[in-house]
Amino acid sequence: MMDKEELVDQIEETELERAPGRRDSWEKHIDIEEGNILIVGYEEEESFSEQSPGEEVVKNYYWYWELRDEKNWDVIYDNHDKEFSFCESNVGEYTDQDRVEDIVGDIEEEDVCTWSEQDWIEDISEEIAEEVLEWLEIPIKN
Repeated sequence: MMDKEELVDQIEETELERAPGRRDSWEKHIDIEEGNILIVGYEEEESFSEQSPGEEVVKNYYWYWELRDEKNWDVIYDNHDKEFSFCESNVGEYTDQDRVEDIVGDIEEEDVCTWSEQDWIEDISEEIAEEVLEWLEIPIKN
């Protein structure tokens, strides 16, 4: 049976892959015991603002996770609450922070995305693991 530490390691170490579809979405698929798959990913929140070429754009993303039956792909549990989110800024096709600064001046992403604190999976992996273990009704052991 998988414990919390092992699940956290799986969540952090599994590679993200682009999810099929039009939206900017990335997922990790993690095999969990008893025929279940844990999907951990993030996707861009829907934006209604028009983007002008050459202007800085801030994109908001949120983390989600789902527990699915690996045989029929039915969702058993999910968390799409948008509780954990982050943002990234870019200009045109430039997403590298140094290139953005070259174009729009000396900025720090933290100045644009002041509320963004969960852009690394390591920032939220323990919370995800705890919730998944609750879904599976497995006692949480650190």
